[in-house]
Amino acid sequence: MQARLETVLRKDRQIIAASLLLVSVVCWVYLFWGAGMDMSGIDMTRHSMMEMNAPLHPWTASYALLMFFMWWVMMIAMMLPSATPVILLASALNRLSEPGKEPFGSAYAFASGYLLAWAGFSLLMVGLQWLLSEAGMVSGLLKSSSRELSAILLMAAGLWQFSPWKQTCLRHCRGPVEYLTRHRNPGNSGAMLMGMGHGLYCLGCCWFLMVLLFVGGVMNLLWIAALAVYVWVEKVAPGGQWLSRAMGVLLIGWAAVIFLIN
Repeated sequence: MQARLETVLRKDRQIIAASLLLVSVVCWVYLFWGAGMDMSGIDMTRHSMMEMNAPLHPWTASYALLMFFMWWVMMIAMMLPSATPVILLASALNRLSEPGKEPFGSAYAFASGYLLAWAGFSLLMVGLQWLLSEAGMVSGLLKSSSRELSAILLMAAGLWQFSPWKQTCLRHCRGPVEYLTRHRNPGNSGAMLMGMGHGLYCLGCCWFLMVLLFVGGVMNLLWIAALAVYVWVEKVAPGGQWLSRAMGVLLIGWAAVIFLIN
């Protein structure tokens, strides 16, 4: 019986992990193709790293919608890999609590709730991007054109790494078992609410790091990948909380250098 259960759980993990991997790959391909922008992600990365400029796109309803999907797809590409272990754990708990019921629906509902939390964040980022564009503080390449803005964002993100809110959310992301067992709700709607709750913790952990996309370039694929890898390591690797503080020191030091040069 135990061996059969382990086989079933392994099969569940493989199916769900493959599905999440496919979604992540599709999102990364969309970013490589430029996320609906006038140039590919590779071209935007090259131009951003060469400090080239581009004219600002006029803000219209269709452009704002395009920006929302760009941000949301980017968040899915960056955050879904680090959320995969939690989604797999939630599906395993569902299988163990209801052995006769397939866990796939609830697992995908959990993932949907998680991604809806990041959709809300993406909407806020579109608003922030609009404000910065109107103030002339970001270029047409969606990168900060103000040294002061870059330094302030880096300093604030570095200080956030030491905040109790950041550390509480990071502890949750690194050890979500208590949350999954204490807040488990039946059905797909319950799973979606749980996923959204976990997504809010994840937001508290990582939101300021995502704002740093304005510093390196919102469509700079290398910067996006570097932040995604860091988030994954911070959540999964041993010593992630110490790494969080080390990153805080690095970001504060980077901001200080910009202030001094300026």
